[in-house]
Amino acid sequence: MSKRPFETIMGIVVLIIAGLFLAFAYRVSDLQVVKGYELTAKFLKVGGLGVGADVMINGIKIGTVVGLKLDNENYDAEIKLSIAPDVKLPEDSVATIATNGLMGNKFIKVEPGKSKEILKNGDEITNTKDFKTLEDMVGEVIFMVTGDDDKE
Repeated sequence: MSKRPFETIMGIVVLIIAGLFLAFAYRVSDLQVVKGYELTAKFLKVGGLGVGADVMINGIKIGTVVGLKLDNENYDAEIKLSIAPDVKLPEDSVATIATNGLMGNKFIKVEPGKSKEILKNGDEITNTKDFKTLEDMVGEVIFMVTGDDDKE
């Protein structure tokens, strides 16, 4: 019976250390939602993009996808983005749905434009490029290879 208090204390210490490790891992892994101004972007297909996905410029996280919904008028996918307040995006910026590697996570890749006008809270990124699936890319390659035969 003398080992029970020692085992209980050691169990509590292990749980506290595990909790601290999880909190540290969460902060370091950059999983937090970026809180800032909101923008929207419309795409024809999103290819599995989900809420919580990153918004990046040149591989650096500048925002988070905070909402997905279907536009009932033209059936586009409307994506709501939260962008860090210190990042000012020009109006002619281009948003593309990209993936990390062949089977990696989806994210929004932003290519900043050259416009002097800056997007503000509630604005829409109008220049978008839809997600290309592996089947789309293979089809393009096949079309390129077989399309030249008709010209001979």
